[in-house]
Amino acid sequence: MSRSTTVVIIGGGQAGLAMSRCLTDRAVDHVVIERGRVAERWRSERWRSLRLLTPNWMSRLPEWQYRGDDPDGFMTMPEVIGFLEAYARSFDAPLYEQTEVVSLDHDGRRFVVETTGECWHADRVVVATGPFHEASRPAFAEWLAPDIAEIAPNRYRSPDELDEGGVLIVGASASGVQLADELAKSGRHVTLAVGRHTRLPRRYRGLDIHWWLDQLGTLDVRLDEVTDIAAARREPSLQLAGDSTGRSLDLERLQDADVRLVGRLRGIDGHRVDFRRDLTANCGAADQRLERMLQRVDAHVEEAGLSAEVGPIERPPPVRPHRAPSRLDLRGEGITSVLWATGYRRSYAWLRLPVLDAAGDIRHDGGVTAFPGLYVLGLPFLRRRKSTFLDGVGRDAEELADHMVNGLATTALTASSHRQGEGR
Repeated sequence: MSRSTTVVIIGGGQAGLAMSRCLTDRAVDHVVIERGRVAERWRSERWRSLRLLTPNWMSRLPEWQYRGDDPDGFMTMPEVIGFLEAYARSFDAPLYEQTEVVSLDHDGRRFVVETTGECWHADRVVVATGPFHEASRPAFAEWLAPDIAEIAPNRYRSPDELDEGGVLIVGASASGVQLADELAKSGRHVTLAVGRHTRLPRRYRGLDIHWWLDQLGTLDVRLDEVTDIAAARREPSLQLAGDSTGRSLDLERLQDADVRLVGRLRGIDGHRVDFRRDLTANCGAADQRLERMLQRVDAHVEEAGLSAEVGPIERPPPVRPHRAPSRLDLRGEGITSVLWATGYRRSYAWLRLPVLDAAGDIRHDGGVTAFPGLYVLGLPFLRRRKSTFLDGVGRDAEELADHMVNGLATTALTASSHRQGEGR
């Protein structure tokens, strides 16, 4: 069956729902197509103990925000799902759940969106499937011995589900350090391969670090305010965990918990793994970036006259890594699992339009692609640094919705002029 609408939104997570709300407010006919249920990745691709990295007061979407009694807390996975479900109900989002997109094409006049349920024809399409499609791992991972289990963060649920034995975690951004902490607490022997990372304390001078980032405008930095947007989009996630007690989670704390730190993974040959001798350099670079950020906070405190209202200056101690081996024998070390916390890549196998770059990502300028009428939303640094946050995707959606409405109005005006001309 074929159906028609003005806009099709692909994806029913935070980005898709934010755009749906914006189009609803602008009286634009649309549908939201979701392969599973609202917030499906939170339901099926997150570990059980995960919490948001941002405090609840930063959970803000168009015409919607956190309304609970713990603004300084951090939502659990079920709470995030409930938050987004309630958001969808609040404006009766036109959702088509359990409906997968098979192909997206254009027939010369309109977009054609084939799904497992029906075919939609639309004037505009918004791809809002998020940045976390397929877990990424290095090419040399294929040389890992077959008796070593491989796990990606989107398939990990809890320590109990892993094989008995030690764990090598590759990657020390947010996911890597959180999983290292959880596995170490469960009694596992954990080795963490550390590459480039961003270290920040959970709280500084008595306030959550995100409060300071919000005050400094760091997360509001826009696309046209950075000199190298490609590098900005590759920035690692903050080395944080959602913990309202103020507990920081960094490499020094993990090392104190007997997590063994090693350098960046360089190669694999069966049970033998090799690491670069860059652990000290990676930790030192992260500490330097940390110091620069905290100096900015201190300067802001002085300029705003807040010294009497916030806590004293207390720097986190620098990370002093122990001597790290450059090679390990996994079997000899009793390591039975490798967990790849090495990020994600996008996958658009259903996309039939010429908008992908060599890496398979959608080419765009602030969410506007070169193919007229096709938009993308919810990707890292789409329009501002916080584009993937619950507190950032909404502003991107509002701006793209305005761009879309202006385009639709221009198209309608042009079509009307043609009709009038033909009637003369």
